Amino acid sequence: MAKPAQGTKYRGSIHDFPDFDPSRDAEALYTAMKGFGSDKEAILELITSRSNRQRQEICQSYKSLYGKDLIADLNELDMLDIREIFRTKYEKSLYSMIKNDTSGEYKRALLKLCGGDDDAAGQFFPEAAQVAYQMWELSAVARVELKGTVRPADNFSPDADAKALRKAMKGLGTDEDTIIDIITHRSNAQRQQIRQTFKSHFGRDLMADLKSEISGDLARLILGLMMPPAHYDAKQLKKAMEGAGTDEKALIEILATRTNAEIRAICEAYKEDYHKSLEDALSSDTSGHFKRILISLATGNREEGGEDRDQAREDAQEIADTPSGDKTSLETRFMTILCTRSYQHLRRVFQEFVKMTNYDVEHTIKKEMSGDVRDVFVAIVQSVKNKPLFFADKLYKSMKGAGTDEKTLTRIMISRSEIDLLNIRREFIEKYDKSLHQAIEGDTSGDFLKALLAICGGED
Repeated sequence: MAKPAQGTKYRGSIHDFPDFDPSRDAEALYTAMKGFGSDKEAILELITSRSNRQRQEICQSYKSLYGKDLIADLNELDMLDIREIFRTKYEKSLYSMIKNDTSGEYKRALLKLCGGDDDAAGQFFPEAAQVAYQMWELSAVARVELKGTVRPADNFSPDADAKALRKAMKGLGTDEDTIIDIITHRSNAQRQQIRQTFKSHFGRDLMADLKSEISGDLARLILGLMMPPAHYDAKQLKKAMEGAGTDEKALIEILATRTNAEIRAICEAYKEDYHKSLEDALSSDTSGHFKRILISLATGNREEGGEDRDQAREDAQEIADTPSGDKTSLETRFMTILCTRSYQHLRRVFQEFVKMTNYDVEHTIKKEMSGDVRDVFVAIVQSVKNKPLFFADKLYKSMKGAGTDEKTLTRIMISRSEIDLLNIRREFIEKYDKSLHQAIEGDTSGDFLKALLAICGGED
């Protein structure tokens, strides 16, 4: 972290700002945060030059004007950058200003958002870097049991389920409740048995019958649950590369988070279903460093051993020593290490990186890189750090603000339902102070809501 430079002394904001207009300030903050970048200097100026009472009025005006929570939107920014700008300008920490100049719930929310006090001396380096170092240490030693919310049903009878599904779709009208109840409360392996039994008993394709009886978001969810996981992921990758545009976020989400075994199964399913290798498809639809990173991930050849402390130091030095501004060299070095080393080893690499540079590796990636390359590296780092939290963030963003990103919401709920959705639920409520169940209830409706809540598995 850069040392504080000589600058304006911050003397507190205890007095009301003259000619104050909360609506004007709320609009200025919205403008400073929207788009691809954010004007951090402008945001800081607005936050630090208003009194506590005025800041709370700005929050209310922001909510009235945009129907959004200002604190939540500020949470999307790179707070380490903002803290560094504040410390450079005022020679004290943003944390201290918030602590001394605000009060009540507003103060608690801002302190949580700020994340740390840069005036507090770390054992080896500034406080923000110390926190990052300790976080990677915790990540390296933590042993978290991953749990899904969908488990194999007890007393399972594929014969009874097949008959119940046929009855739900036979004749006039469709019994969506029965379809939802059966499909969402069976494991994927059990669903495959139901498909086979349905064909044996009735000479009909269950997938085709479901497709003809249900539609929209519910159909995408139910049909996705009925597919074997590797074939479902292969289909999502295919859809991400279809048509005029490419859904880079979907490509990144899948390829940056799957295990070697899952990636290899996806490659086999892609070849079987679309008669083309996944590598060829990625080569045709992406370009540059982003293409090379995705192809590297799609080999499913990440090391699976433990950590090597000496090698971790060498790897950290390799990415730390890249000359500033040499973007191509930086991206190549990051790709060589982030796409090939095991998760356990990478946690030590990232810890050593903090010790060498005083920066968390994610902060460096965001600062030095841009576009899809930045996004895929950040996804890898966040997945290494805490994969359930990575998906909790994705789910939150899929339901945040006006409109819902049903594709992302559906894809994550399906793909993580038997792996770590229970862990994701815990991370969600810890970070956002509301449960995933509540978020889904507030953002979806009808049978789609019923099915999502069934997969979610309960209220926290």
